[in-house]
Amino acid sequence: MNLAIKDIRFNLARFVMTVAGVGFLVTASIGMVGLYRGIVADALLVIDEIGADLWVVQGGRSGPFAESSALAARMDRRVEGVDGVATVRRFVQFSQQFDVAGHALRAAVTGLDYPTDTGAWLDLVAGRSLATGHYEAVADESVGLSLGDRVKLGRDSYAIVGLTRGMVDATGDGLLFVTVADASAIATTRTSEEVLLARAANGHAASDDGRQSSVSQDSKIAAILVTLNPAADENAVRRAVLGWGDANVLSRADQRDLLLNQRLWRLRVQILAFTAVLLVVMTLVISMIIYTLTIEKLHQIAMLKLIGARNSVIVSMIAQQSFLIGGGGFLFGWGAAKLIFPYFPRRVVIDPADLAGLLAAIAVICGVASLLGISRALKVRAQEVLS
Repeated sequence: MNLAIKDIRFNLARFVMTVAGVGFLVTASIGMVGLYRGIVADALLVIDEIGADLWVVQGGRSGPFAESSALAARMDRRVEGVDGVATVRRFVQFSQQFDVAGHALRAAVTGLDYPTDTGAWLDLVAGRSLATGHYEAVADESVGLSLGDRVKLGRDSYAIVGLTRGMVDATGDGLLFVTVADASAIATTRTSEEVLLARAANGHAASDDGRQSSVSQDSKIAAILVTLNPAADENAVRRAVLGWGDANVLSRADQRDLLLNQRLWRLRVQILAFTAVLLVVMTLVISMIIYTLTIEKLHQIAMLKLIGARNSVIVSMIAQQSFLIGGGGFLFGWGAAKLIFPYFPRRVVIDPADLAGLLAAIAVICGVASLLGISRALKVRAQEVLS
C-alpha cells in the first residue's frame, strides 16, 4: 500500500489545485526563458540566414544592428576589389510605418541587393522571390499583408509577390524585403513639411524634388556583406579594409556577440532574474503545501509510529507527495505552454535543454520543500496519538 497515493486520494481536490498552481508557475517560467530564446532567435535570424562571411560597416561603428551605420554609395566597389573577396552585397534595414486600407502597419524594410541577391535564401510560404529591380516586395505574414496586396512606401507603390513566416527583427517587427535601390528611395523620401523646414534652415528656397535626405550622407547603405573565396585569408581581407580608415569589419561571430552580450545583455539579466523569482515562489508554495499536509497528518503519523512504522516510511510518504506535486505541476505547465504560447505576439522558443534544466530545478525544489515537512514529522512521538 502506497501511503502517499492514499493520502492524495483523500485530499484529491487540494492536490489538483496545488498542482495547477505550481503548473502555472512552471508555465510562466517556461514563458520567460522561451521569450528570451525567441528574441535571440529573431535578432540573429538575418545574421545567420543571409550567409555573409564579413560585414563591412561605417568606420568606428559596430553597426548595423548594435548601432547605426552609413557607408558611401560606392563602398561595395571598393570592397569588391580586395583580394580574396568573392561577392559583395549592399545591406539596408530600417523601420517604417505605413497605412494600408486605413490601417497603420509597421515593418522592418530590408534591402536585397538585386540582382546579386533576389531573396532565394528566404523561406517562402507563398508566392515567389523578387524578379525585378523595382516595385516588388516580399513580406512576412506578421506585417499583416497578403499575397497580391499593394502598399505605398515613400512615393511608390509596391506589389507583395511573396510571403515568409517567422522572419522578424529584434524588436518584433516583421521584415519586408525590397531591392536596395527601392529601400534607399523609401528611406530618403521626405514629407513636404521636412522639405520646407530644410529650406528654411538653409535660408533660401532652393529647388528640391523631395527625395534628398536631411541626413548628411550620400546613401542609406548600412553595411556591405562580403562572401569570401574558399581559399581566402580572412585576416588579410580585414587588414586591407581596416587600412582605409573609413570602414570597420565584423565577422558573423562578432555580430552575434554584439547582439547577445551588449544589446540584449540587460534583457537576459532581467529575464533570468524574473525566472529566479518564480522558482523561489515555487519553492515557497510547495514547502507551504507539504508542511500544511504534514501538520494535518500529525495524528496519523503518531499512529503509524505507535504501530511500529519506521521513519523511512514516513519520510517516503512526504517526499513522494512533494515530487508528485512537482512532477504534476511540470506536466501541467508544459501542456499549458504548448497550448498558449503559439498565440503570443512574440516568438516563444521552448528548448528541450531548457525544459530539462527546469525539470532538474523542480526536482531540487521538491526535495528542499519536503525537508520542512519531514523535519516536523520526525519530531512527532507515538504518545501524541493519545492527545
